[in-house]
Formats: sequence, C-alpha cells, structure tokens
Amino acid sequence: MSAVTQRRPGTGVASGVAAARGRRIAGLAALVAVLAAAAAGSLAVGARALSPGEVWDGLFAAPDSDQRLTEIRLIVQTVRMPRTVLAIVAGAALGIGGALIQGCTRNPIADTGLLGVNSGASFAVVSAIALFGFTNPFQYVWFAFLGAAAAGAVVFGLASIGRGAGNPLTLALAGQGVTVFLAAMTTAVALSDQQSLNALRFWNAGTVAGVGFRVIWPVTAFIAAGLVLTVITLPAVNLLNLGDDVARALGVNIALSRTAGIVAITLLAGAATAACGPIAFLGLMVAHVARHLTGPDYRWLVPYAGLLGALVLLVCDIVGRVVVRPGELDAGIVVALVGAPFFAALVWRGRLRGA
Repeated sequence: MSAVTQRRPGTGVASGVAAARGRRIAGLAALVAVLAAAAAGSLAVGARALSPGEVWDGLFAAPDSDQRLTEIRLIVQTVRMPRTVLAIVAGAALGIGGALIQGCTRNPIADTGLLGVNSGASFAVVSAIALFGFTNPFQYVWFAFLGAAAAGAVVFGLASIGRGAGNPLTLALAGQGVTVFLAAMTTAVALSDQQSLNALRFWNAGTVAGVGFRVIWPVTAFIAAGLVLTVITLPAVNLLNLGDDVARALGVNIALSRTAGIVAITLLAGAATAACGPIAFLGLMVAHVARHLTGPDYRWLVPYAGLLGALVLLVCDIVGRVVVRPGELDAGIVVALVGAPFFAALVWRGRLRGA
C-alpha cells in the first residue's frame, strides 16, 4: 500500500512568501554592491584619472606626505569624496521621497516637486543672495531648506482646507499653484539682481560638486530625521494605498498619517534640494523601477527606491564628468536627459493601457 503524502494547507503560500523575501533581500544586497562599486568609480574618475592604488593612497595618505601623494589626497578627500557622499545621500533622499509621495497621494506620477519644494528652495536662495549678498553654499543652504520646508507647509495647509481637504487631487492643485507663484517670484528677484541671477544659473542646474562636508553633515542630519519618520509611517502608507475608507476601517488615522508622510517628504526632499539644487525626475523614475522590482509593499519599495536613487544620481554624476571632458556636465542635467524620456514613456504607457 503506497503512502500518500499530503501537503499541509498554507505550505505553498508560506514557501512562496519566503522565496519572494529571499529574492528581495538578494536584490538589496546586489544594489548595495553595485553602489559600492560606483562609489569607488566616482573617486577614480575625473579630469585626472586615478588608479585604484592612487585612490587608496589618497584616502589614507598622511598630510605630511610627499608632493605627489599630497596632490592625490587633496583630489580624493576634498573634491571627490564630498561629491560622492552627497550624491549617495541626496539621491537616496530623493528616491525615498519620490516613493513616499506617490504612496501618500496615490498618484503614480507624483514627484517631490509636487509639494513646491524645488520652487520654495529656489526662491529662498535668490532672496538670500539679493538681500544679504550670500555666495557661499554654507550660507544660503539654510535659506534653501527653510524655503523648501515653508513651501511644503503652505501646499499642505492649502490642501487641508475646504471641501477637498486631504484629497490627493487637491494636494496636486495646491502644489502646482504654489510652484507657479514661487517660480514667478524667483524670476522677478533674479532679473532684478545680477548676482542672484548668476548664482541661480549654477544652483538651478542641480549639482553635487563644490559642496563641502560642513554643508553635507547638517543636511544629512535632516535627511536622517526624515528617514526615521518614513520608517514609522510605512505601515500606514501601505494601508492608505487601499483607499481612505479601507484604511480608516482598519484603524488608520488618515490625517495624522498623511501629515507625517508629508513632513518626512519635506525633510528628505528639502534637505537634498538645499544641498545640490533641484534634481528633476529622479524620485519619480526610481520609484517606478523599485515598484516593478518589489511590488506595491512600501516596506520593500522604499529601501529599493533609496538605493536606486543613490545609484542613479551617482552614476549620472560620473557620466557628467566623462562625456564633456575636460569640462563637466551637472548631474541634474544628466538625470533630466534620462528622466524626461522615462516620464514620457510612462505617460504613453498609461494612455495605451487606458485605451
């Protein structure tokens, strides 16, 4: 008599979940490895190419080394290391912010610029330069962050009043209105002050070059605060994507969760924008790639988006150093060159699906 083996109920489901978790963990590990390789490449690539040995010497050479090592140390530690760290930190912040705002608004084409963060930071920068004559990034980065935070607060405040309070469409309309108004004010200030106009041309392109660690470390502190708040809100974001009625029935405080999410997005995107200027399309692009790799679970989608954002911005910065040697192309321009076709393809794909 042959024995009949019976599979316990749920065993197949459990094994499928475990396999999916294993794939996601392996994907995260692969992204970390690729990001580490890109960071090493960022330290080696530039107007003067450095070998791996020279990069190593530049990282650990003593200040009183010979002239050759001193020169390499200055290149690596004071020029390439800060821009590499900023590209990773700002790219991760923008990637996570892009994924989070799409979750909070249930809008698949939402970007951090939807909150007026970019326009608020731009207006604050030109105002600080015009009023106080600031030209050093360490001086006006704080104004940029305050401007980004103030714009986000105004947009969220406008979206929270009236009949459409809390509606994602209302948030998008409020963001667009504030963005247009601040863009007009920025243009007015810049055209009336030549120094502001010159600074805006440089800052508005979006670059990770020329920013030292004394700017990066304070910005990183704000980004870390945004990350902590993001982790706290992720379970609620998953439920918000089921619809407000379902989330409310499951015990989610809609207003509190959405407010916490908007504050986290403002901290992440505001700090990143303040440090390196507006980087368009990055958050939108990597959020969709992350969703394709992980599915709709934001507990996995957000870390994927952060790593992808850091990787994309870092690679775009490296490409910008190579394609126009001996000059450089700002990372924000390279990201836009990649992101604009991606956005167009995304919209076209949506139209085809809706047809």
